[in-house]
Amino acid sequence: MALVTSRQLLSDAQKEGYAVGAFNVENMEMVQAVAAAAEELQAPVIMQTTPSTVKYADFAYFYANAKAAAESVSVPVVIHLDHGNSFELAMRALRTGYTSVMIDGSHGTFEENIAVSKAVADACHPSGVPVEAELGKVGGKEDDLEGGEGNPYTDPEEAGIFVEKTGVDSLAVAIGTAHGVYKGIPRLDVKRLSEIREVVTIPLVLHGTSGVPDDAVRECIRRGICKVNYATDLRIAFSRGVKAYLKENPDVFDPKKYGAAGREEVKQYVMDKIRVCQSVGKAK
Repeated sequence: MALVTSRQLLSDAQKEGYAVGAFNVENMEMVQAVAAAAEELQAPVIMQTTPSTVKYADFAYFYANAKAAAESVSVPVVIHLDHGNSFELAMRALRTGYTSVMIDGSHGTFEENIAVSKAVADACHPSGVPVEAELGKVGGKEDDLEGGEGNPYTDPEEAGIFVEKTGVDSLAVAIGTAHGVYKGIPRLDVKRLSEIREVVTIPLVLHGTSGVPDDAVRECIRRGICKVNYATDLRIAFSRGVKAYLKENPDVFDPKKYGAAGREEVKQYVMDKIRVCQSVGKAK
């Protein structure tokens, strides 16, 4: 089917108490893996690219890959800009045809974040494209973007004001997760998540989920998370598949051979996380 926006997907997830898995893709094989996993489990799915990913191979390449993948399956597929770090980048994604856009103004002041998030929402909404924003600072490092300093957690009272003033469609919250590889087991402030849910009616998003225990993710979904992002672990899975194949077959020089091995590792990982999100069979 054709690419869809994330609006109805997240609305359905919010009503029915599950989450949509959102997976960062870095190449054609990862796009294929995410689509194949979603099709096998009949689950809606979101594919994401970050600023550094589209710097590596531009929006048009990833949009074309995602469009081809979406048209090859029967489940809803979204192509989403993850952590868009400027109004200009968000507009490039919109003009390319991305069906969901995130603007991350969390590294500025509260007022600056409101201003840029509202500007992107106002620009995207006439085209029917929903906008995700972030309030608070998810820790770690997202490609070239550092987590920032100061109080990293989302303030529930500020969250209510932020959503009202910006008109964004979903909100990424900071409750103790971090981008990249965790050095220990993350401890999430789920009580804060419930407090945010009480004052914010739009779908909530959990970033930095690679490495978070599955039970903790399920608890966050129970408390209102409707979209769960996975990035680092997909890279690890793809690299693991490639390395294992080349170790067993050191003389192989056909990239399709080891690319397929990486693709299969990513597919299995994505299927596992779709089950954690409880979105199996939720394709509509």
